[in-house]
Amino acid sequence: MTNPLPVAIRPLPHAHDLPLPRYETEHAAGVDVMACVEAEVVLAPGGRAVIPTGLTVALPDGAEAQIRPRSGLAAKHGVTVLNAPGTIDADYRGEIGVILINHGEAPFTVTRGMRIAQMVIAPVSRAAFTLVDELPASGRGTGGFGSTGV
Repeated sequence: MTNPLPVAIRPLPHAHDLPLPRYETEHAAGVDVMACVEAEVVLAPGGRAVIPTGLTVALPDGAEAQIRPRSGLAAKHGVTVLNAPGTIDADYRGEIGVILINHGEAPFTVTRGMRIAQMVIAPVSRAAFTLVDELPASGRGTGGFGSTGV
């Protein structure tokens, strides 16, 4: 394993009773983030809501935090992160919120301290765009949306 990337984390006052995110296994790619709701939030089938986590972070330059679904919530309940993966930019200092959507058939209740998403810290590449009159040819060309087969 490489050296861990230093990330400053500051829980907000309303998260006083929730544990900090941590890696649950030795080779886990992400940490679970928890719902920091004051009251239960019920997501009706098709419903969505921004769920607060009570966490703020300061990421190093060249990094992002990706907010991803938890596979158990998706498989068992049809609940996922709507904008997966959500991106937390290195210069954002506000509370991390998770946009959950219920694709399941039954209402889903989010409770305080429930693990609702994963957060993965990842490197970011920045592009240097160059305006051209024509793009170079490729074997694929303009084929998209299933053009490479099933």
